[in-house]
Amino acid sequence: MEKNIFAADAFAGKTALISGGTSGIGLAAAELFLAGGASVMLVGRSAERGQEALVQLAAGENARFVCGDVQRSADCQHAVEACVRAFGGVDILVNSAGIYVEGALDDLTDEMLDDLIATNVKGTFHLTQAALPHLRSTQGNIVNVASDAGLHGNYFCAAYAATKGAVIAFTRSLALELACDQVRVNAVAPADILTPLTERQLSPHRAREEQLREMASVYPLGRIGTPREAAAAIAFLASSAAAWVTGSVYCVDGGLAV
Repeated sequence: MEKNIFAADAFAGKTALISGGTSGIGLAAAELFLAGGASVMLVGRSAERGQEALVQLAAGENARFVCGDVQRSADCQHAVEACVRAFGGVDILVNSAGIYVEGALDDLTDEMLDDLIATNVKGTFHLTQAALPHLRSTQGNIVNVASDAGLHGNYFCAAYAATKGAVIAFTRSLALELACDQVRVNAVAPADILTPLTERQLSPHRAREEQLREMASVYPLGRIGTPREAAAAIAFLASSAAAWVTGSVYCVDGGLAV
């Protein structure tokens, strides 16, 4: 019988490795996994933000942080090794690290494009490659954080949308590749979520609340999402309740794609 994903023992004995785990959706996912009894290893580029996240989680030895940049395959290998040393293995991998670049294609520089691809695409590949032997041994699962932009494209962010489209194609293809190992691979595709990434899109020259109302106006549900709402979809996909779900891309978008 599947456990309620919000039950105190839903993830008992499991270990989740979360890139981009120090803020936004990744941090909210960590909170849910910990509440379900899991151990969590956060991966992020800033040691300061990592320590702040651990204080916020207040989970003691059940939550750890390792400093690393997913753009570098050596950092990804180090993060996986740190997770295995601390908790004995990897059952759940959440690829949440990502960056956003907005603007016309005419203004896209080589450096901006390289940074997007290195983080959003290669970072997902690197950490998945490093974790795969452990996920095979635990018959674990992977949840990638894509975007609604990767499904249907969004105005003024062609390069970002292309990287998230790559994550979606990677998810679907890898799900087929790993099915024989009983390793599930899924993705969530959030629309606007109130995270630090979204906050950085706001103009300093206009009132914050006015911009958020404008952003929310396109959604049938009349608001943008919260990190916990996106994290809840991640927790479901990583749980035993989704044991027959692989290769899926779950939209968390307030009805935007309807």
